[in-house]
Amino acid sequence: MTSVPQRLAWAVEQLDVRPDDRVLEIGCGPGVAVGLVAARLTTGTVTAIDRSAHAVDTARRRNHAHISAGRAEVRRLDLTELPRGGDRFDKIFAVNVNVFWTSAADREVALLRGLLAPGGTLSLFYEPPAPAMVREMKDILLPKLTWPGATTVVSTGLTERAALLGVQVTVA
Repeated sequence: MTSVPQRLAWAVEQLDVRPDDRVLEIGCGPGVAVGLVAARLTTGTVTAIDRSAHAVDTARRRNHAHISAGRAEVRRLDLTELPRGGDRFDKIFAVNVNVFWTSAADREVALLRGLLAPGGTLSLFYEPPAPAMVREMKDILLPKLTWPGATTVVSTGLTERAALLGVQVTVA
């Protein structure tokens, strides 16, 4: 069994997944967080997307039992290809997905905002390459995730080797 990176365990703890949540993970990589989330679900589901065919194949193999049980779905899909007007999610999250802090990401943030269910939360988590970047990344992310009528929370954490940053926005 592969050990769980501390950043992923921390991020999933911050999500506070409920058994009936509908969760979307952006950029699932090999699917470690998918398994952590799916293990907390009973009637809820986690949908995970990634652009990489290799990552999707790995995530599907790793989470075969959760997929067979109907708690998880892993799709090869770019964030901008998510269908609008389809499923709404209680929780949407991404870990170390650069587009949100390295570009304006207006289109991506607007898309995700539209996919949130009432009371839903969008969470972006990072393990910055250098601890000193936590403040810089927070200053870049906060304006994108401060919406009228929504609550935005910043959280920080530490692993044995790195600083962690989370920015979460919950809609009314």
